[in-house]
Amino acid sequence: MLNTQDILETVRMIREENLDIRTVTMGISLFDCISDDPSRLEQKIYDKITTSAKNLVSVCEDLERTYGIPIVNKRISVTPISYVGAGLSSDGFVRLAKVLERAASDLGVNFIGGYSAHVQKGAIKGASALIESIPQAMLETERVCSSINVATTKAGINMDAVKRMGEIIKDTAYLTRDRDSIGCAKIVVFANMPEDNPFMAGAVHGIGEPDTVINVGVSGPGVVAAAIKEVGKCDFSILAETIKRIAFKITRVGQLIAAEAAKRLGVPYGIVDLSLAPTPAAGDSVAEILENMGLECTGTHGTTAALALLNDAVKKGGDMAT
Repeated sequence: MLNTQDILETVRMIREENLDIRTVTMGISLFDCISDDPSRLEQKIYDKITTSAKNLVSVCEDLERTYGIPIVNKRISVTPISYVGAGLSSDGFVRLAKVLERAASDLGVNFIGGYSAHVQKGAIKGASALIESIPQAMLETERVCSSINVATTKAGINMDAVKRMGEIIKDTAYLTRDRDSIGCAKIVVFANMPEDNPFMAGAVHGIGEPDTVINVGVSGPGVVAAAIKEVGKCDFSILAETIKRIAFKITRVGQLIAAEAAKRLGVPYGIVDLSLAPTPAAGDSVAEILENMGLECTGTHGTTAALALLNDAVKKGGDMAT
């Protein structure tokens, strides 16, 4: 049961410490869109995305008004496109990227991820064609994000793919040079790419996931930094407990939004991720946290150990909320 102190603490986190819901992401499977007719494939993908996520933005905006918690991004992740369009040419994949862009634009979401392929042991025809299409696809879209997995611990590293992705990134930078080479910021090259990843720019909807699912990322580096600063000089056990306790509280905020969004959209929710990703706001950074933990400056001796302690405590605090 909520008490006045809990409510006031949450209000302070939002107003003074930059607590926000960084993203509500809907994952959508496109396997039922596969067709050997490219035009039919494009139409089915557009229809599936716009039907599944038609209320995503309006629900998020209503949740912002209801709970007073900022939701910074509304996003979509889809099945890796190299599988869905396995028989397409490079030009065909560019057309699919434009379909994804049109769907995202019509829905009003910030980004759509899943323009992706797995090539850690070799590339199927579709994966090779998708990779070749990336520079042009990034040039012709604003919201589409791409990711390629080139290595795994089990399979090793596909060095041919590493070399080619270096060239692809360079080509993308050149083609989008009039926009500060923004195309490169929408590409991720992975080793050990997660099967399901709702977070841009490497987002994909995993093959073992439900048809649609809601994932929430909650961001609170400023909140963690403030909690550590408040507790002051203390031993490691108190420091760890402080981080765990605040991570628990932040995660519960994310759970609230995830559960409500999933309920209103009529889909299951998958994960709540506590992110310490920085923002431009003063004090809202991991460096601030580490220095509040006692480092003279981030990067000095002990930085790696402090970061390991921080990650461990945040993970355990988040687990407490699940």
